[in-house]
Amino acid sequence: MVRFNLTWLGNSLIALGLAGIIFTFYPLFAVYFAKPPPVPAADSGIYLSIPKINAVAPIVLGVNSQNPAAYQKALEHGVAQAAGTALPGQPGTIYIFAHSSDLPWRLTRYNAVFLRLGELTNGDKITITDNGVVYKYTVFDKKVVWPNQGQYLHQTASQLILQTCTPPGTALERLLIFARPD
Repeated sequence: MVRFNLTWLGNSLIALGLAGIIFTFYPLFAVYFAKPPPVPAADSGIYLSIPKINAVAPIVLGVNSQNPAAYQKALEHGVAQAAGTALPGQPGTIYIFAHSSDLPWRLTRYNAVFLRLGELTNGDKITITDNGVVYKYTVFDKKVVWPNQGQYLHQTASQLILQTCTPPGTALERLLIFARPD
């Protein structure tokens, strides 16, 4: 007669469950506890960096903010620059958006990059590095708006606007962070 060691089976299931939880929620733990990754080499693309909240992410350019399929795919690879808005070094508004969180089974390295965006205050620094050229911005305002208040997407002032959903984990409202070029 074969007997199963139930203690071994129980401990194995507990360990497997803990490993699954850590794997699923690691991106959220990393936002608060891990040191942010360095901005990649100067000639390797365009990146957003926000030191205060340990955020570093590639910027996916020209993303249609009205097409959920397009922006969801882009946000798996970084933060998204809204199509039709300015690029760093150009006059006009640069509009960048990203998730503050996502469903646990869809969390990736970039799905929670703006989780701590609400912690930014006036005077905080934001940097965009575009193939070695560094653009620096200073936060000057913060607003919470309804999703249908899209007029900020079409502003002409030379500024950077960062957007995410708020409160984190919902799509109820939008948090906007406004920054001026230095």
